[in-house]
Amino acid sequence: MTEDNLNISYITNILGENDAEGIHSVTPPIYQTSNYYFRNVEQFREAISSEKDNWIYSRGNNPTTNLLCRKLAALEGAEEALVFGSGMAAISSAILSNIKTGDHIVCVQNPYSWTNTLLNTNILPRFGVQVTMVDGCSTQAIIDAVRPETTVIYLESPNSWTFELQDLKAVSEFARAKGIITILDNSLSTPLFQQPIKHGIDLVVHTASKYLGGHSDVVAGACCGSKEMIGKIFANEFLTLGGILSPFNAWLILRGLRTLPVRMEHVSRVTHEIISFLQTQPKVKKIFYPMLRNNEQFSLAQSQMSKGSGLFTIDLDSTTDAIEDFCNSLTYWRMAVSWGGFESLIIPSCTFVRPGLYSSFPPTLIRFSTGLEDAETLILDIEKNIHRL
Repeated sequence: MTEDNLNISYITNILGENDAEGIHSVTPPIYQTSNYYFRNVEQFREAISSEKDNWIYSRGNNPTTNLLCRKLAALEGAEEALVFGSGMAAISSAILSNIKTGDHIVCVQNPYSWTNTLLNTNILPRFGVQVTMVDGCSTQAIIDAVRPETTVIYLESPNSWTFELQDLKAVSEFARAKGIITILDNSLSTPLFQQPIKHGIDLVVHTASKYLGGHSDVVAGACCGSKEMIGKIFANEFLTLGGILSPFNAWLILRGLRTLPVRMEHVSRVTHEIISFLQTQPKVKKIFYPMLRNNEQFSLAQSQMSKGSGLFTIDLDSTTDAIEDFCNSLTYWRMAVSWGGFESLIIPSCTFVRPGLYSSFPPTLIRFSTGLEDAETLILDIEKNIHRL
């Protein structure tokens, strides 16, 4: 059996977890070490010649973090993976590894706010990298935005507020023919509900703090791709910038992967029940969720995704004051940034006061992240307070 055809249960629970010196530990050990020693100079010399293939210093390799890398690569159908200290460290490294001064990036509109900061605000423009933001729902818009100096097309499918999708197969086929690297943030769907590499995407990034960790107790990122591309990132951005994940945090995500299939099935099912209730409420003008039949991109979603996850947004026919009152009155839906943990969260768009942040969104949106509570409890919480709208 090759890693390409392993089932999800085997990957999350068994892959790479061989017995060590006869110790039959159920959970993998945490190698909480920064350094590794050598018994002689020749052994040291041989190891230092290829840091990617040897235990030298935990800024590069560590048995616990490498086990996580192996599992994530297998889940994504990738050859290799790297894990980072945050999602933005993974995103930044993936992008930086494929650009230089004078290059051009095409990016979909309304990406994760800190991705937007990297691309358009404080970082890349200072180094002569230009970025064009496009409506990713249109493959032709992406194609039309490409220039001779374009080296990267950056995608979020779906994005994490209004859930627009891109046609991954069409975009990747165009990009590959032009020698352009495609990078996609797959945090929302996870490898269980979408595998972009099978649709031709070159690099897949994750904010592993979300569903992969699943317990809201770790900040981490991941990047999956070919051995060549991951090796290039390892030798440059990964080792040089040092945005690494600690062995203990890697272990926490390994723990999270054990329950990933169960958690994702739960949030998908409960989210559909909550959305069904909200569809009956007159104050709800629109529900943004890729797996709704009335979604304009429903057919595309079905072709690329096996299921929808626990994130959705509603647009309300209400005032800002009423929306604030509704949000302030909820018990089980707590207000916080992020998503993908055990807890159910909301974030109203009227929260944002920083100029330009989500400026294209109206103040009448509320984004919901379904946690592990039961559907009845979460629906009742909304039902008891929806009169405030």
